[in-house]
Amino acid sequence: MANQTIAVIDYGMGNLRSVAHALEHVAGRARVVVTNDKAAIAAADRVVFPGQGAARDCMQQLRDHDVIESIVLAYREKPFLGICMGLQVLLDRSDENGGIDCLGLVAGGVHGFATDMKDSESGARLSVPQMGWNQLEPRGRPKLLAGLEEHPYVYFAHSYYVPVEAAGERTAAYSVYGVRYTSALESDNVYGVQFHPEKSGAAGQRIMRNFLEC
Repeated sequence: MANQTIAVIDYGMGNLRSVAHALEHVAGRARVVVTNDKAAIAAADRVVFPGQGAARDCMQQLRDHDVIESIVLAYREKPFLGICMGLQVLLDRSDENGGIDCLGLVAGGVHGFATDMKDSESGARLSVPQMGWNQLEPRGRPKLLAGLEEHPYVYFAHSYYVPVEAAGERTAAYSVYGVRYTSALESDNVYGVQFHPEKSGAAGQRIMRNFLEC
């Protein structure tokens, strides 16, 4: 990781500083920059696309900050990690806000949790959004989850999800909250997580480190 630069895309949304600080904690001598400068993103060795909030606001801010082209190029050319909304808007479309066209880099749509979901074991009603810790169920041997226990717990905060059927073979891990959904995605140079590694303690730190070593 020495002498590498990791660009955290700044588009006016998301917990950018928390993500940057989490990366700095595991980056060693690598440099972490929070930026929306096209040249800086293009020059970075790795790109992280964090996000939180609503799909409509996210897409508008991406346009307002003129970073969509930079995201698309990074997605195609270098190690790329989308976090939470940064994963969801990679897909074609989200049902949020009455339906929003997204970046269209991954085929499929993002759906909302039903408000009448129940836990399959206890029968207790599940609250929406999902806020708190949940397990990852890995498929195969994902690079992002190397060195972790078999079913690690990580922290989620979301009302919308990527169906496993949409991510298909890209699904590196799934989680269950009323429905089964993609919680980690891997495909060549592209990685995505629905959870917040910067809020997931030691497991999140290891996931960040794994991305920097992919």
